[in-house]
Amino acid sequence: MRLSIDTETDTYEQAIAAVQAAYGLRPVVPDDWPTASAVEPRLGPEALGGDDIVDGWTEQGLFRMVASLMPGARAVLRRIVDLGGTASYDDVQQYFADHPTAPIPPAKIGGTLTSVQAVQRRVGPADARKLLQRDERARLYGIDRSLVEGLTRAFALADARPDLLRR
Repeated sequence: MRLSIDTETDTYEQAIAAVQAAYGLRPVVPDDWPTASAVEPRLGPEALGGDDIVDGWTEQGLFRMVASLMPGARAVLRRIVDLGGTASYDDVQQYFADHPTAPIPPAKIGGTLTSVQAVQRRVGPADARKLLQRDERARLYGIDRSLVEGLTRAFALADARPDLLRR
């Protein structure tokens, strides 16, 4: 059971009544109390699309992928998605080397991203191309353009429901 009391709007009496109700006691409710607003249901992965985007990837599958990644790999993947699906090695390395809250040394970006392939093997569709592709000669990271929009929605859900993400 989860009990939420908003200290900005709920009175002491309302808080006591909520605790009593949570324990099955009959609270005494004054007639002048405002009625509680309906609680909006929390969206989960089921709110995302289940239709095949490309190579067996669905929005729900992309969310499972994002949710299963280590936080550093998730941050790097998000940066590449935010850049439209293509980013140079140097841009990614510099962005995370100077990042104020989640710095990743330039030499560790590649190692951080190895978990993307490992997670894809575990939760991704069978026989799908690599979600995150690397062009060693051009020094670019790339994500299939058709997956960028689905990943954007997956990251939006991840922002709304961080409780669903691997820590």
